[in-house]
Amino acid sequence: MFSSFTGTKGGTDFGERMLNAVATQSIRHLFSQSEAVDVAIRCQPSSKLMQGSIDSFKMTGQQLVIRRQFEVVKMAFETDAVAIDFGSLLSGKLRLKQPTQAVAQITLAEAGINRAFSADLVQKRLQNLELEPLTNLSGGEPISFRDVLVKLLPENRVQIFAKTDLPNRADLPIRLTATLAIEKRRRILFQNSQFEGEGLPESICGLSETLTTAFVEILNEMVDLDRFDLDGVVLRLNRLETQDQQLLFSGYAQIEHFPSI
Repeated sequence: MFSSFTGTKGGTDFGERMLNAVATQSIRHLFSQSEAVDVAIRCQPSSKLMQGSIDSFKMTGQQLVIRRQFEVVKMAFETDAVAIDFGSLLSGKLRLKQPTQAVAQITLAEAGINRAFSADLVQKRLQNLELEPLTNLSGGEPISFRDVLVKLLPENRVQIFAKTDLPNRADLPIRLTATLAIEKRRRILFQNSQFEGEGLPESICGLSETLTTAFVEILNEMVDLDRFDLDGVVLRLNRLETQDQQLLFSGYAQIEHFPSI
């Protein structure tokens, strides 16, 4: 059996096909849904596979869903050399001998970002808030934000709309523009925010601006990659870019282990 991995080109193909199949099945388990997950593993010569040595590992996934509610248009990562447990491969599993890093790229769509604001993980950070700047306006009552809409603009800018209610006034508008930035390679910040009060009645403009300022503070505490756990994979970001109606991230993935099939 081992000779089929080491001797001929056909054996090489078989070994890489087997490894690709096992890796693909493992990676699919990172996501609640996936339209396509493609894995390409290079191992030359094939005899290196028995020692658990792989030259490179590349994954590309399209139309992915994380934790059942967070949509990703595309995710790709690629490693250099990787050490695996060859014995686990023969049993249909993929185990790393040691953690590895991969270059990562992630693409989100504007529509998917907006749907994410309905996710349970996000909603609990927008509902029944008791921050002092908010309760000072509501007479001590908790405040919730709803109907959040994000529009991606050129040069990493975003426009954000939302609504909230106070005990004596409903449908107060939240309107702002901000610049997206990365903090500590894991958190998305909304910097240089500006209240957009044009067209609002003068009677509510000041109130809306105060609420908008508080809303930005909430957003800046919300988008943290460590809350979007992928089993065995930690994502870190180096840069981001808005492009048409998509948000593109590049960074790296620290792969501790592959999920069990």
